[in-house]
Amino acid sequence: MTTPPAWNRQRLRSNNEWLLLERLRTSGPASRAQLARASGLSKPTVSSALAALERGGLVREAGTHAGSRGRVAVLYEPDPRAGHVLGIDIGRARLRTVVADLAGTVVARTETRNRGRSATAVAAAALACAQQAISEAELTPDAIVHTAVGTPGVFDRHTGRVRYAVNLPGWGRPGLVERMRDRLGTPLSVHNDANLAALGEYTFGAGAGSRLFVYVLVGTGLGMGVVADGELFLGAHGAAGEIGFLPLDGVPRSGSAPRRGLLEDAVSADAVVRAARDRGLTGPLTAKRVFDAARTGDPAALDAVRQEGERLALAVATVTAVLDPDLVILGGGVGGGADLLLTTVTDTLHRLTPLRPRVEAGTAGDDAVLLGALTTALRAARPLVFDRRTGIAQTH
Repeated sequence: MTTPPAWNRQRLRSNNEWLLLERLRTSGPASRAQLARASGLSKPTVSSALAALERGGLVREAGTHAGSRGRVAVLYEPDPRAGHVLGIDIGRARLRTVVADLAGTVVARTETRNRGRSATAVAAAALACAQQAISEAELTPDAIVHTAVGTPGVFDRHTGRVRYAVNLPGWGRPGLVERMRDRLGTPLSVHNDANLAALGEYTFGAGAGSRLFVYVLVGTGLGMGVVADGELFLGAHGAAGEIGFLPLDGVPRSGSAPRRGLLEDAVSADAVVRAARDRGLTGPLTAKRVFDAARTGDPAALDAVRQEGERLALAVATVTAVLDPDLVILGGGVGGGADLLLTTVTDTLHRLTPLRPRVEAGTAGDDAVLLGALTTALRAARPLVFDRRTGIAQTH
């Protein structure tokens, strides 16, 4: 057994400062007296902690408040300029980046089509997009405390490679993530896009307050994120939610597991297009165009969308039997057509299983992955900034 670190005055001061900083972040501006009442700390302790936080650039004055006895008290709030974070969403179709301060306020954003035909080209385009956002925010890379990247597949921390990103050929190449980190010049972590979308939807969208909810990301591929009590559930190897690999047609007679999951082949955007073509739709089709045609009442498009809804319901029923979520959210490019899918999904679900969670459309839209990336980056950055700046303050 390891011996726990001994408590000392410096550790106690640091805990008090962190407690007050988090209180200000979650509850809004407050005076010394208000913080003392809320935290149970003495007024002298609060005053000393706030002074240290102010010296470190972690809090700032936020106006004044007149008390019941007419006394004017100074209000304090976290200083959002103490650091910045970067979120990157790498998809097969679009590349999106956003820079935010420590309050989560977006200060710059860029977006472009993903025209890369190789892993190297995609990585270069994503980095160019990120560097443009940093420049537009009038920052330098060293001002970015943490960068969180959302991408298809599962990042293996032991090998430094992304696995299962079948829609981005070559994305699992050794050293790719490390080269991105070096070229960008910021601390960088890589996360599954469906997981980030689930976290973004929990923090900013329809998943708020849910005890256990599932986010189904339906677009170029098929993925799922699980959030339990506000935390992502990743599984033993980070692959929890890779429902695209669920089989539909039994066990193969020979060979190994396919690179693409059978469920992903049946439910993703390409499946919608194939179903529409099989029913007679012609021309340059995309999933969006099929959904648009369905909204005008086109019978072939409506039938293709109905099939998509039934297959989604099968996925939801399977997941529900294992996880028992209270809420399932549909998101992604195809999930954006939830106005046409929800009735079919719900009706089919009722025919498939007695386990019937609430099924809703996501409200974060195309920003779900970016919002999850920001949430992840902020969770990493805030304690880092605190440690650095309180250390600086204590040396002066």
